[in-house]
Amino acid sequence: MALLATLAVTASTTLASAQTYSAEQRRLCTGDAFRLCSSAIPNVEEVTACMRKQKASLSSGCKAVFDKPVITAVSAKASVEDQ
Repeated sequence: MALLATLAVTASTTLASAQTYSAEQRRLCTGDAFRLCSSAIPNVEEVTACMRKQKASLSSGCKAVFDKPVITAVSAKASVEDQ
């Protein structure tokens, strides 16, 4: 049980680390990350790349997350500074 909790936290952290994901986006994709890309956890870049490669197999909710433009912390800051 403790291992499952650790994996859930790791997957949530993994999805949130490199890019800015909302709690809702993490909720929609955590199951897919475990199902399709568990061998890449906890490497953020590998999980993201794996999820993109597996896009056809993603759940509809997670697929919608990956269909949206990527917002990274750097691009979000630049966008705010441009205003």
